[in-house]
Amino acid sequence: MSNKEKEDGLCENKLCIDLDSQCGIGSSLTQGIGSISINNNTDNISVCANCGKEGSDNDMNVCNKCNLVKYCNAACKKKHRSKHKKQCERRVAELHDEELFKEPPSQYGDCPICFLRIPSLPNGRKYYECCGKEICCGCVYAPVYDNQGNKIAKKTCPFCRLPKPTSDLESFERAMKLTEKDNAIAIHNLGWDYRDGTVIDGKYGLPQNHSKALELWHRAGELGSVEAYCDIGSAYHLGEIVEVDEKKARHYYELAAMGGNAQSRHNLGILERDEGIMDRALKHFMIAVRGGYTDSLKQIQNLYTNGHATKEDYTKALQSSSIPKRDQE
Repeated sequence: MSNKEKEDGLCENKLCIDLDSQCGIGSSLTQGIGSISINNNTDNISVCANCGKEGSDNDMNVCNKCNLVKYCNAACKKKHRSKHKKQCERRVAELHDEELFKEPPSQYGDCPICFLRIPSLPNGRKYYECCGKEICCGCVYAPVYDNQGNKIAKKTCPFCRLPKPTSDLESFERAMKLTEKDNAIAIHNLGWDYRDGTVIDGKYGLPQNHSKALELWHRAGELGSVEAYCDIGSAYHLGEIVEVDEKKARHYYELAAMGGNAQSRHNLGILERDEGIMDRALKHFMIAVRGGYTDSLKQIQNLYTNGHATKEDYTKALQSSSIPKRDQE
């Protein structure tokens, strides 16, 4: 090896592995690496969208609507608001649509007895005021046995085993106890009692009170009843018990649809269709069909006939409507 190569730290043997023994440069490399300081600061650096000032992500003020831009302080955020407004609104709309058109969960969930999905058709399930449970029709009509395996002749609730109420008054009293326990279905049904007014056994009942009905539906919706949100949307849409308000109607329809209510999803499709936004209407109708709402199939057929849906769309809708709802997922 020449003196020049030794000085430059080069080696004639290109396959050399043991740098320390062959070239004498291994130790110098090790010393060099050991002298390098590593920056352990994991904070990312961001730039203020208004003034361009750099800062740590943890110290920046983020737009709480779209999360697209960051600011060094609240003053810059307020100053930049007019320039950022259109971009922010566009991103908020995109995020909203992503959530709106996501495949929703099953509206009625699983049966608490057999753990199979509860059918969407009204005759495929039954609500019991004794325990506040919705039970699939299979378990409703299945024989009930006692702890010794003997068939119980007297029909009782398949979940809590309480006997049927002997009168409408007893049924109403059970429902009222459930409302005190924040049962969403019981509260929703009580709202209907106040909406129309009800008489029980000829002498008991509730007066008609639309404000109370709306209040109860709101409470039921907050507790998880998507049907209550659907009823609120219909009230604002049709002008029943409240004045017509299309904006509020759409809002509550969307809340119900995202919770799995197929009727609200269908109603949103009708609203989009009437406004001439056929691609969004088709999306709503397709999701409604998969949720068991067969009226949407007719709407998809009309869209296909008028050239707003493809043959493939209509075929998929037909296939979805023919599949039992328990087997769709």
